[in-house]
Amino acid sequence: MASATPEKRLNLAQQLVHDLSQQILSGELPAGSKLPTEEAVTKARGVSRTVVREAMSRLQAEGLVETRRGIGTFVVDAIPAGDFQSANPVMGGAYNEVAIIELRLCLEVEAAAIAAQRATPEQLAAMRAALDGSVATQSAPCMRTDFEFHLQIAQCTGNSFFIDTMTHLGHTLLAAAQQAVPGGDAEQRALEAREREQVHAAITRKDAGAARAAMRLHLVNCLTRAQRAVSECPKTDRTSIA
Repeated sequence: MASATPEKRLNLAQQLVHDLSQQILSGELPAGSKLPTEEAVTKARGVSRTVVREAMSRLQAEGLVETRRGIGTFVVDAIPAGDFQSANPVMGGAYNEVAIIELRLCLEVEAAAIAAQRATPEQLAAMRAALDGSVATQSAPCMRTDFEFHLQIAQCTGNSFFIDTMTHLGHTLLAAAQQAVPGGDAEQRALEAREREQVHAAITRKDAGAARAAMRLHLVNCLTRAQRAVSECPKTDRTSIA
């Protein structure tokens, strides 16, 4: 196998981290399960041992796996106690969704602009597939169905911090926060789908300014919807999100 350049090796390792993180956080690889051996991953993915080692080191640093000397690598709790804990004791409420979307506005607007500048044809294809998947499941709540699309945008930045943050948020707080908020009617879901298409189109044509604006519009509309849900909550159930 030819030796990959440092940049390509990093991208391959990031993709492997993303794929394994998805399997861990979704429960496909439950806590306590043993990951395939380095040799098995190398053969299955067609990557070098160096790529596999880099990916495993990242997963271990994120607290998703642990290596037991002479035994193998095992999945631990996806989110260690104390990480990404909300100040709101009522997890999964509309208040948490508001707080999370505010955070996403700070992260994803610029991530979309960076993605427009850096996305490869392969990444654009993966983003398209994720977008098609969200359209196919429009009956589900917005934040849950379009998460994979947003994660693919983070992948396009090539910045591991964007990728890691979105991975953690996606399968924990985003999914939990959405539970208390209605999924919206067909018209609302169609609007959200059009907004995601605009983001995708801007990134595809490498228009960073348009990608930034389209992502902001999409998230501001999601924020407005979440704030409306908060206003409809009984006052006795309200807890500060600060």
